[in-house]
Amino acid sequence: MRRAIPFLALLPLAACSTTGPRVVHGDAAVREPLFESLSSLEGEWLLEVPGGEPLVSEFKVSSGGYAVREIMMRGTPNEMTNLYTLDGNGVCMWHFCAAGNTPRMRADGMQDGSLDFQFMDVVDLNEEDEHYMGGMKLVWVDENTIEQHWTTLTEGEPDQGMVMRFTRRVQ
Repeated sequence: MRRAIPFLALLPLAACSTTGPRVVHGDAAVREPLFESLSSLEGEWLLEVPGGEPLVSEFKVSSGGYAVREIMMRGTPNEMTNLYTLDGNGVCMWHFCAAGNTPRMRADGMQDGSLDFQFMDVVDLNEEDEHYMGGMKLVWVDENTIEQHWTTLTEGEPDQGMVMRFTRRVQ
């Protein structure tokens, strides 16, 4: 019995260790063009603001070519970061919001020149009724113009949205 007690004490730890990493397989013929589309955004993009200076968003390929980082409204008090990574034949996006919460969204792949990111979950809500981003459609209008169609949620329900149209800064 004395030998069984240490074994029984370790049994719950062994049960926890049986879950392994989630392996996601994707088709290279789908993944490569998808990431090329995201990588093509690298550079600075301008969002025109009525009566003010344009806001700058910057896209940069990061993490050894496995992620694209977008810094929205760079250098302002409302600066935010979006991080895009491949997930199987789709793309995951994390939105690090200036409100302090972080929604996670996923697009199942490129359709008609756009990625339609759907809400998965959100962390770090400060209040139950706090609004958060619940979806974003990224549209390639042409090689120098993109749009982001954002959906906001409050208590899990759509409450407003916005469209942001960016033009590539040409050096």
